[in-house]
Amino acid sequence: MFKKLLRFWRRPAGIASEQKARVLPEKEGIEKKPRLKRNPEKERLVRLLEDIHRRENELERRAKLLDRKEVYFQQKDEDIKRKEAKVADALRLIRRQRGQWRQKLEELAHLSTEKAQELVKQQTEKELAAWIAKKIREAREQIQAQEKELTQEILAEALRHGLTDFVAEYTISTIPLKDEGIKGKIIGREGRNIRALEKATGVDLDLDEEGEIRISSFDSVRREIAKIAIQQLIRDGRIQPSRIEEVVSQTRARMDKVLLEEGKHISQEAGVYHLPVEILKMLGRYKYRFSFGQNLAVHTLEVVKIGVALAQELGADTKTVRVACLLHDIGKVIPEGEGGHVQVGIDFLKRFDIPEPILAAIAEHHEDQSFSSLESIIVWMADAASASRPGARYRAYEDYVKRLTDIERKVRQVDGVDDVAIYQAGREIRVLVKPEKVSDAELTILLQRIAERLDEEVKWAGKMRVVAIRETRAMANLPLKSVDNIKRK
Repeated sequence: MFKKLLRFWRRPAGIASEQKARVLPEKEGIEKKPRLKRNPEKERLVRLLEDIHRRENELERRAKLLDRKEVYFQQKDEDIKRKEAKVADALRLIRRQRGQWRQKLEELAHLSTEKAQELVKQQTEKELAAWIAKKIREAREQIQAQEKELTQEILAEALRHGLTDFVAEYTISTIPLKDEGIKGKIIGREGRNIRALEKATGVDLDLDEEGEIRISSFDSVRREIAKIAIQQLIRDGRIQPSRIEEVVSQTRARMDKVLLEEGKHISQEAGVYHLPVEILKMLGRYKYRFSFGQNLAVHTLEVVKIGVALAQELGADTKTVRVACLLHDIGKVIPEGEGGHVQVGIDFLKRFDIPEPILAAIAEHHEDQSFSSLESIIVWMADAASASRPGARYRAYEDYVKRLTDIERKVRQVDGVDDVAIYQAGREIRVLVKPEKVSDAELTILLQRIAERLDEEVKWAGKMRVVAIRETRAMANLPLKSVDNIKRK
């Protein structure tokens, strides 16, 4: 169609040229006719038709090329299929021949394939048994040789990280008095001021002759509140029951803020953040709590750093170890808790949805329960490393005092004993008996009962001397006139 159009548009131009060729020779002398005007639209259409014709030819050429390629690939596909069929036939032949050879081998050897494999396996294991045993023995010896060094290296590295620069303020239980007149103000009229102080602070006050006030209480925070309040009252000079209650109340409120700030400081030093306010206040009590002479805040930070270092060396969960080490002794600072500090701390922490792995590590850090995870073992190791290092605790002195108190309590429980005194570091015990209950003849029997009881229950190492004292007194009131006669003589 495009070719016909092209011929149609070209035809007038060809006719005009032929006519011009015939006319020119005949009319050479005649004046030339004017040239026809160009038609741009017609020329553009002609060029467009030529381009279309050229592209149509190109498409026809490419179609022929694709047809040839399609025929080629079809032939290749047929060749591949024929080769696959030949390979499949060869594989079937190989499998069939392999089965025949296996059957012939089993008939000749009188063994099945499974039995032959088992015999080969047994023979190989027998040949390798000696070599394996040797390698295991060498590996065990190498581990045993390096075990102590590796353990010491890990613990030394962990202890090196356990150093802390936290400053512990030891609780001051005495307040020196510069003036004897202040002592009278503190006592007050008929002792009303000192009674008000003891009632408001919950501590026992003792004013001795050396010019100082001794504060006694099992709660170190109460002792600190009482110390600060008394010092403020002494500076103020106004010491009376109403003023005492006001100052103690202000000191207690200020102490809550101090405990909160100290708790934040301890938690930040340990690298634990976003703890509830109640837990932070309990952590603040660490600064004023001592266990066998060791400050609880310093001990806790040591445990955290040692535990984290061990967790990193052993590939344990560092976050769980960090929080468990920080909170492992929180039961020691809970005043209203009953029972062991581990259970008291667990009961307190359950109110704040602490994760179970952390609670388990805290509950198991004194081996009250069997270890349930590597993190629990690490917390126990860190606590033991901090508490048992030389100079950390004064456990020997505490145990010594506890044993003497235990001896005294056991002796007092014996029927007929009135009073007990212990001398020479427990090597001599003096017992004062009740003469109305114990006679001179029964005194030896009483000593024997005391000795047997101490031997069974106290388990004191070395020799112990028990002295029993039975004292009787008689008094008589003389008449007044007899006294006068004595004076005259």
